[in-house]
Amino acid sequence: MAESGGGGGGCCPPMDLMRSEPMQLVQLIVPMESAHLTVSYLGDLGLVQFKDLNSEKSPFQRTYAAQIKRCGEMARKIRFFKDQMSKAGVLPKEMLGKENDIDLDDVEEKLGELEAELVEINANNDKLQRSYNELMEYKLVLQKAGEFFSTAHQSATAQQRETESQQAAEDLLESPLLQEEKSIDSSKQVKLGFLTGLVPREKSMVFERILFRATRGNVYIRQTVVEEPVIDPNSGEKAEKNVFVVFYSGERAKSKILKICEAFGANRYPFSEDLGKQAQMITEVSGRLTELKTTIDAGLGHRNILLQTIGDKFELWSLKVRKEKAIYHTLNMLSLDVTKKCLVAEGWSPVFASKEIQEALERAAVDSNSQVGSIFQVLRTKELPPTYFRTNKFTSAIQEIVDAYGVAKYQEANPGVFTIVTFPFLFAVMFGDWGHGICLLLATMYLIVREKKLASQKLGDIMEMAFGGRYVIMMMSLFSIYTGLIYNEFFSIPYPLFAPSAYDCRDASCSEATTIGLIKVRDTYPFGLDPVWHGTRSELPFLNSLKMKMSILLGVSQMNLGIIMSYFNARFFKSSVNIWFQFIPQMIFLNSLFGYLSVLIIIKWCTGSQADLYHVMIYMFLSPTDELGENQLFPHQKTVQLVLLFLALVSVPCMLLPKPFILKKQHEARHQGQSYAPLEETDESLHVETSGGGSHGHEEFEFSEIFVHQLIHTIEFVLGAVSNTASYLRLWALSLAHSELSSVFYEKVLLLAWGYNNWLILIVGLIVFVFATVGVLLVMETLSAFLHALRLHWVEFQNKFYEGDGYKFAPFSFILTASEDE
Repeated sequence: MAESGGGGGGCCPPMDLMRSEPMQLVQLIVPMESAHLTVSYLGDLGLVQFKDLNSEKSPFQRTYAAQIKRCGEMARKIRFFKDQMSKAGVLPKEMLGKENDIDLDDVEEKLGELEAELVEINANNDKLQRSYNELMEYKLVLQKAGEFFSTAHQSATAQQRETESQQAAEDLLESPLLQEEKSIDSSKQVKLGFLTGLVPREKSMVFERILFRATRGNVYIRQTVVEEPVIDPNSGEKAEKNVFVVFYSGERAKSKILKICEAFGANRYPFSEDLGKQAQMITEVSGRLTELKTTIDAGLGHRNILLQTIGDKFELWSLKVRKEKAIYHTLNMLSLDVTKKCLVAEGWSPVFASKEIQEALERAAVDSNSQVGSIFQVLRTKELPPTYFRTNKFTSAIQEIVDAYGVAKYQEANPGVFTIVTFPFLFAVMFGDWGHGICLLLATMYLIVREKKLASQKLGDIMEMAFGGRYVIMMMSLFSIYTGLIYNEFFSIPYPLFAPSAYDCRDASCSEATTIGLIKVRDTYPFGLDPVWHGTRSELPFLNSLKMKMSILLGVSQMNLGIIMSYFNARFFKSSVNIWFQFIPQMIFLNSLFGYLSVLIIIKWCTGSQADLYHVMIYMFLSPTDELGENQLFPHQKTVQLVLLFLALVSVPCMLLPKPFILKKQHEARHQGQSYAPLEETDESLHVETSGGGSHGHEEFEFSEIFVHQLIHTIEFVLGAVSNTASYLRLWALSLAHSELSSVFYEKVLLLAWGYNNWLILIVGLIVFVFATVGVLLVMETLSAFLHALRLHWVEFQNKFYEGDGYKFAPFSFILTASEDE
């Protein structure tokens, strides 16, 4: 669906939503030197849908494959810049200037320079950051492992003093056995090695267990927790780690420990057991960390300045690249002529746009200094054109709802014209409560008032749908207020808004719970339902009868409208067969049965009769000749019913039999003595015979296929007349459900909480009432009524006249290109 206005302005005719804009197939012959500028101007115009004349070629075999690859590379660089700006928190500035003022070669060169500089800065920064993270881990190892050795040194000093005192006592005993043992021990002393590093905390227990098993218990390991998470030099992510020290004996054990450390991602760092060297190393590491921090900050500052520079031109470059890529994609759809000096284009455009297209071609030839102008000509074709309805922000959402069912065939009547009114009205019949309607209207007005700001923001999926259909929801809320006033319900509470109730109690014994004892004391309530009906025992039977009959009247009216639209379609396509043997029998059948029922409902309302309409309609079929008795509503009713029943029965074979035979006769007359079918006015018979796409425009006429299709169509209409009418009873059912749910929330939540005479209970009850009203009635019930109204339009209304087998006009336009995300 295209937005309103598609081009230059004043010469365009007023919008016609009933039928598609008249379309034409045009051919453009454009010199090579002005081709790029021509496509650019047509993209600004947005009124030509190009056909791909090179569909047999792969993307790599087309003329401008190299240019598209070049634009794709620039688009990759722009995506890279966007990602880097997003990570740095740099926002692109609003586009200053026009993209036509810059040259693509300059943009390509600038993007290459900036990418190379940014990549170099990132690589240096990553290298420095890795070194900084390694030094941070090294400093932690020096601090934590130093505590191990410091504690061990103090413990060893104390133990040595104790040993020396014991040795002095042993010397006094002069034991030769002890002296001999001492001499043996001193000759067999072993030097232990150790490794230090950090291991991820979640792997520390497994790491320790594997070390113990791999060395058969010949290791001694100590671990301590690092309180703050540290950045891992390898992954660049924060992780919780433990500092470990592993003591071992022998080179074989060392090699096993190194392999295990590598497998567990444990980073190892050198360490000296000399306390003096430890202090010196900590000082050196701290100094290097300070230097690296200064260097990294300077690099990040330079990087941010570079990204700010990119942000100033980002939107301009991005739009330029997207436009150029779109232009070359379109040029690849054009074919080279035999001289290879011109490009030939074919495409669909609205008839009203011919002058604007020719002006764009002339302007492109002048601006490109082409010595030869472009040629514009209209082609004759039997091909079905695309469908184009010019819409605005108010009608676009409704048109999207119709198009979701199927795009109208070219020049087919558009249901969107009537859906603008009937869709919100049928919704409101199910949702009628003017309190809920006001809530819905306030929410919608917020979206409408702030639409310019919200249009530029990224919303969630649900909010995006609500924002796109804001004007539809506004119409739904306005109609809901109207029907709510008719039902006289404000959050299920009746109000005597327009006048006092027409009824009053006859005496003091009259009860509010019953209508017995009520007498009419003043004029009938002027608008909507009399408030006295609410809360009485007669409320539900009365509303059931009213809403059910109202639903039938609305349904029959809308189905009649759908059949009438089929008449206008047949008349427009000059198909007299459809008028005489489809429209007329369908009108007779539907109104002989359900149109008659609607008349009976109106007569019963006007006369106040007690006739049973169920009995009348059932025995109209079962016993048409029986007397009606007390169910008679007007004179000669039995005769009228017999005539209507006869007309309904006769209309069925009229729908089924004549049309296939007439189409067969027309086909034989059209192709008698001819090899090719002449180009005639579009009608259904021509559509039937050419839909198969035969090579000569006439294919084998399958009478059996046409007959079966008409049989299915007739059965579907006859059965659908019953089922579709019954389907409109959902208007009654959902309206009643909405009213009863609203009443339950009011009486069983709000009034019940009020009755406890406790402020806390009242506040809780009020909160529950608000959340129930918003969550169930304003969200779930709105969605439910929306979907049911959608079904009534798609199935019950549109299937009477709408084929919806066309395809949408999708012009080449820079407006769509500019709105695309990279």
